[in-house]
Amino acid sequence: MAKFKLALGILASLLFALAPAAAVEAREAHDKSSAAKKQNTKKVKVVLRKASRTTAVPREKTVRRVVMVRGKRKVIYQKVTSVAVPMAAPMPTMGDLAGLNLTRDPLDLKSSVALVLDQNNAEVLFEKNSNVALPIASITKMMTGLVVVEARQDMEELLTITDDDVDRAKFSSSRLKVGSQLTRGNMLHIALMSSENRAASALGRNYPGGLLSFVDAMNSKARQLGMKNTHYVDSSGLSKMNVASARDLGKLALAALQHPLLRQYSTDPKAIVEASGQPMQFGNTNHLVANPGWEIGLQKTGFINEAGRCLMMQTVIEGRAVIMVFLDSKGKQSRTADAGRMRKWLEALKPAHMSLPGG
Repeated sequence: MAKFKLALGILASLLFALAPAAAVEAREAHDKSSAAKKQNTKKVKVVLRKASRTTAVPREKTVRRVVMVRGKRKVIYQKVTSVAVPMAAPMPTMGDLAGLNLTRDPLDLKSSVALVLDQNNAEVLFEKNSNVALPIASITKMMTGLVVVEARQDMEELLTITDDDVDRAKFSSSRLKVGSQLTRGNMLHIALMSSENRAASALGRNYPGGLLSFVDAMNSKARQLGMKNTHYVDSSGLSKMNVASARDLGKLALAALQHPLLRQYSTDPKAIVEASGQPMQFGNTNHLVANPGWEIGLQKTGFINEAGRCLMMQTVIEGRAVIMVFLDSKGKQSRTADAGRMRKWLEALKPAHMSLPGG
């Protein structure tokens, strides 16, 4: 009996001695399990930023999140991958494809084509690739305006925007809904000032014989003006097939300057016109017309991907009236910035004019 009691005491002592060790092992096992859960968290890929680089470089970081599980708050850890999204390379213009962007000039112009004429004697003061025919985008609308005013069409006649005026090639936007009615004068105003494509289309459609006859009249006028490198296929300029050289556009500007309506409509900083009896305000696509430091008598901007940024305008610098043409310019404000560079150059101009290769 004494031996049994002794054995029982020894067994009890061993159990008490082993209990803390088991508890420690249990805690260690729990801690390892928690660490494993953190390490095995689900990876979530999200796009956090943009980058201009051509390859995406993923970056990882652990994010602490609090979620509700069965009504209780629970802390979880997620690994988030940040991916730099490469931006698509810009579409090359027709000028780029022809290699015109490789032509350098002393003014570091962003336009592949440039021309400056003295309005009084048509003397070339500056030129760069000025004889190359390129898409001219909405500068086309200046010829549209010239054909309309010289046809002496009724400016008070109401014209209607139809489904035929909707751009289904480039899907350009317009504030003029199908069914909107404006006078021919208001259509011409916003076509020249705000480069309204549907208005320009409606002007062409409402010419005697329709749009095809109108385009024929545009090309006939170009031939009459000696614009040998010019061709039109529509009245808006949305097609890349509307092409002209800077030299040709200089001739167009000189002809358009003879019409006060074209001068006024193209240079108004803004205007309110009635569309189906409702007033609508439009602004000028060329911010220089509202700049008191510039004296601009005629202007037209243009842009489609194939043409780049384009600008044709007449202005007075140091008392000299000049025609400026910039085609295939890169960057939203680049064409007006080039006009500013040209203005500074003209202000310091010496008697001898400058001619560059490719002109």
